[in-house]
Amino acid sequence: MNTEPFEIIAGPISAYIADPGTAFPAIDAAPGAGWTLIGASGAENYDEQGVKAAHSQDLKTITTLGSTGAKKVWRDKEGLAVSFTLLDLQLEQFALAVNGNAVATTAAGSGTAGIKSLPLYRGQAVKLHALLLRGAFSPYGEGMNLQYQVPYCYLNSSPDVVFKKSDPVGLAFEYMALVDPNAADEASRFGHLIAQHQAALP
Repeated sequence: MNTEPFEIIAGPISAYIADPGTAFPAIDAAPGAGWTLIGASGAENYDEQGVKAAHSQDLKTITTLGSTGAKKVWRDKEGLAVSFTLLDLQLEQFALAVNGNAVATTAAGSGTAGIKSLPLYRGQAVKLHALLLRGAFSPYGEGMNLQYQVPYCYLNSSPDVVFKKSDPVGLAFEYMALVDPNAADEASRFGHLIAQHQAALP
């Protein structure tokens, strides 16, 4: 629960994916049809390192012959990456790490065990997603939400699956934002960070 001072935030955040173009949920509504929660229990299936949203940039400067300091700066590249480690090895979750391949289910039969099978080959085409991060906290008040809305992204990570007796198996996820071709303006190309500041009117 978020308590005063509200602007200082600590708490878990859960990730959802959908097909690009899926409508993002209202800030005070649960994600609806089309949105898939990553991890059977969301943030409760992520390791304690948390969910990281990295806003990177590559700046270029020019220094002229007659000056010892930079005279001009411009942004050459920028990016948005969301990363976390998933502690859920159900094949339906593992499928997200291998391009969303379909899990085939075979029911148990007489003398044969029921199985689920996940194809591991990803192929050349990279699946695109919309990404939603939702936390039950806001820098503006108690009982309000905050969410990242990334319209276009792809999974950039290549998880190393390590089976050990002492640690849970984790799948490293890193989603990289792509420019939204349908963005209303240039500043919206990577989506938005939304924070509720008032309750809806009756």
